[in-house]
Amino acid sequence: MKLTLRVWRQRDAEAPGAMATYEVDGISQDMSFLEMLDTLNEELTLAGDEPVAFDHDCREGICGACSLVINGDAHGPERTTTCQLHMRSFADGDTIDIEPWRASAFPVIKDLVVDRSSFDRIIQSGGYISAPTGTAPDAHATPVPKPSAELAFENAECIGCGACVAACPNGSAMLFTAAKVVHLNVLPQGAPERETRVLDMVAQMDEEGFGGCTLAGECATACPKGIPLPSIAAMNKEWLRATRKVHR
Repeated sequence: MKLTLRVWRQRDAEAPGAMATYEVDGISQDMSFLEMLDTLNEELTLAGDEPVAFDHDCREGICGACSLVINGDAHGPERTTTCQLHMRSFADGDTIDIEPWRASAFPVIKDLVVDRSSFDRIIQSGGYISAPTGTAPDAHATPVPKPSAELAFENAECIGCGACVAACPNGSAMLFTAAKVVHLNVLPQGAPERETRVLDMVAQMDEEGFGGCTLAGECATACPKGIPLPSIAAMNKEWLRATRKVHR
């Protein structure tokens, strides 16, 4: 395959950025999208040019580091992570636009790499449970109803990639925050911090500068792990419950 790549290049957070055009040839349909970028960077390095900076780690669809907007879609045309997107999703001769996540809360570090530490701060604000010291409890010591366990697992699948923010027309982080809140709040282990968790995490989300949620639904559509939109409604109910309890 021969492809034309239009890639966002930006030296650092302070420098202006612009799209740069590159031609790559000999791309196999069996390559992953990141392997195609590796091929481009090898060619740029051999030519004495600066390779394109992009984020990645496990390349197995687990860590969520491979955050790219491809032809206007978070992670590309398939509902998967960028590292699991293969070049057979494109056709010979295609022009592909490759950009970083676009959100004020995700500032560009360099080229396609953005700073997603705002997600870390949201988790730090309430993504924990009380754990008494001593010997480890037996696995069956705290019974968990099956529906609650399934709901917790469904939301725990969130890998914090940020596709929900990149896809949202408002740059909202509601789906991510909801996944982290619901994951713990439906479990008995998360009950002691139930109210403070949702209040603190929502407050931190607002402080980070994410946009407001208007339930456009693009977040759930783009999520590679299928976090459901009703998680946002579940978090809103938790927030209202906690707010009313605080103001009594």
